[in-house]
Amino acid sequence: MNTSGHAADDVRAPGLRLSPFRGLRYVPERVGSLAAVTSPPYDVIVRPDGLLHLESADPHNIVRLILPQAITAGTRHRKAAVTLDRWLADGILAPDPEPALYVYEQRGDGLLQRGLIGALALSEPAEGIVLPHEDVMPHVVEDRAALMRSTAANLDPLLLTYRGEGDGAAAVVDRVAATEPLLSTTTEDGFRHSLWAVTDPADLAAIDTELARHQALIADGHHRWATYLRLRDEHAEPGPWGLGLVLLVDTARYPLRVRAIHRLLQRLPVADALAALGDGFRVTRIDGPLSAAQDALAAAAAEGNAFVLAGDGAFHLLDRPDPELLARTIRTDRPEAWRTLDATVLHATLLEHVWRIPDAPEDIAYIHDTAAAVAQAERRGGTAVLMHPVKEEVVRDLARQGVTMPRKSTSFGPKPATGLVLRSLALD
Repeated sequence: MNTSGHAADDVRAPGLRLSPFRGLRYVPERVGSLAAVTSPPYDVIVRPDGLLHLESADPHNIVRLILPQAITAGTRHRKAAVTLDRWLADGILAPDPEPALYVYEQRGDGLLQRGLIGALALSEPAEGIVLPHEDVMPHVVEDRAALMRSTAANLDPLLLTYRGEGDGAAAVVDRVAATEPLLSTTTEDGFRHSLWAVTDPADLAAIDTELARHQALIADGHHRWATYLRLRDEHAEPGPWGLGLVLLVDTARYPLRVRAIHRLLQRLPVADALAALGDGFRVTRIDGPLSAAQDALAAAAAEGNAFVLAGDGAFHLLDRPDPELLARTIRTDRPEAWRTLDATVLHATLLEHVWRIPDAPEDIAYIHDTAAAVAQAERRGGTAVLMHPVKEEVVRDLARQGVTMPRKSTSFGPKPATGLVLRSLALD
């Protein structure tokens, strides 16, 4: 099957089906500011510092729903449900008067991104409509599923991309974005976020017609997509559970940025990590600053697999892996593009074979911010493994082949702010 995502492709019907929904939104008069109640996606927040910062920004910050704090998991999830119900009863959050798709725009750091937020019909990867590109961690899916069961809500949109053809949906998005928005706010990272409702039947029909010809790549939100599928399968009549909240971005018009996700090896000191390498990699010490290490990593990554280890006050560039070591440790039943990924080499060769570290939360943390990864490694006496980003075309090509990358291999962005619009399944 040709699955490149263009109109002539044999994408299995019905393609993407994005439905309007009655969005739950903060009532501006009931909160300090819209910026103060938003949050990055749950898996981007660096804990505990980032979590505490968000909780203190406003008593109604969305982080109290997406990352509720309590001693046990069950208590956390019930706490989120109680909090959501209370905010609805108190008028902190309120549903929009009619179902809509939402045009969402982000501006900042020299970037403009626009897309559509709606409730997407769920589909299995084998159907070729929504393509995952990363593996997931079962314990994270279970946690997200328990939270969604308790709240009966999609609290934050996944980020999906498709390749449009410049008409239909794109025309609606750009025309609507020229009007007065429902809301507009600037978050502390300097990005301005704006939201518009699309309710006109002709506009909705134009969007539906174009999206039906396309497939999408999951850019961010693999665990939540797996959660959507799990919860759908738990219901004999899925109803609203057969849809999931997403942001769809046409990357033919608004290309995303791809960044790396770094690893924090919480129980492995840098000295032990280096000692275990033997002759498996060339090691070059870089005394800093961080920008110098990042430049060295980028240069080495252009030639092959490369990583930077940090946590002992210096930086150590690992590159030129021993071909025999790679041949012994990397499975051969995958495409060459998968076998040569930095994430593949890290997990199969370094983590599993050289360092023998299980991929468990107590051993490995995944951190998006480079400086935060280094700081936490130094604070905890562990090792930060700094990664270089993979190219989007590599991700998409592997996804089309049905090949998933190691978990947390990529970070597409900018990611949608959490808290601008929520979906209550009780309203569908």
